[in-house]
Amino acid sequence: MERPAAPSPAAGHALLLSRMLEVVIIGAGPAGLTAAIYLGRFHRPPLVIDSGTSRARWIPRSHNILGFPQGIGGPALLSQLRAHAERYGARIRQDAVQNLMRCEGGFELHLAMGTLRTRFVVLASGVQDHLPELPGATEALLRGVLRVCPICDAYEATGKDIAVISDALRGEREADFLRTYSNSITLVRIGPAYDPERRSRLEARGIPVIEAGLAGLTIENDDLRVRLPSGDTRTFEVCYAALGCSPQNGLATSVGAACDANGQLIVSSHCQTSIPGLYAVGDVVRGLNQVVVAAAEAAIATTDIHNRLRNT
Repeated sequence: MERPAAPSPAAGHALLLSRMLEVVIIGAGPAGLTAAIYLGRFHRPPLVIDSGTSRARWIPRSHNILGFPQGIGGPALLSQLRAHAERYGARIRQDAVQNLMRCEGGFELHLAMGTLRTRFVVLASGVQDHLPELPGATEALLRGVLRVCPICDAYEATGKDIAVISDALRGEREADFLRTYSNSITLVRIGPAYDPERRSRLEARGIPVIEAGLAGLTIENDDLRVRLPSGDTRTFEVCYAALGCSPQNGLATSVGAACDANGQLIVSSHCQTSIPGLYAVGDVVRGLNQVVVAAAEAAIATTDIHNRLRNT
């Protein structure tokens, strides 16, 4: 079995088809790059396909990633993980997988710049967060004014005036979760009219509800401003968007991989999907969306792949 060689865009379609690789990793976020590190240290340096869309790039600074007590931003983390993977021989290719197909002995991947065949695939494609359609939302995410993961960074919001923007019941759950960090939590409901009973129960737990359309929300400097029905304005120091996310599972489901009711891929204890040889790790597998969980799953999956290759 040939190990991955550095693919050259000039090599052409035919050359890319000329070898069966051992492992291709789709996705270059923390899950995919950790998988590349482990495989490299198993003397099986993989090819990593990087579409440049890892959600980790939006992290302004995380303080719950092991080994970085002073915190680390997403771009810096990705840069270090990339260098770490390349140290052990990983080849990282800027491209996007357009189609995944099963073929004899493994899988065929159709990319923007050619076609590859591989024995095993590790899918680390992550999820797509749903952000409120507000001007400046992306910039606010980078500054930490707008946030999507209270497990990641609510500690840094301890004692602050926090708003939770939501259009569904998940907003209630997130507002309750945030009570661990602050006594000033407000649910900003932007969806259909809120059920009066549910509103009463939430307010009885000390979480007031503001019903407002997106037109009544603005992000200014480092604050979220909400126009109240009375015409007054309420300002919040931190805002969490509890609008859900979409697992990027299309490549896996195109070959028949099973998902749960939330669209997350169902995997075995070794992180293999229902399709033999196709593994999935990180956010596309479960809703916890944590860097350390993604890294652990990458270690589990790649160890299993190495053992399977070793025994053939």
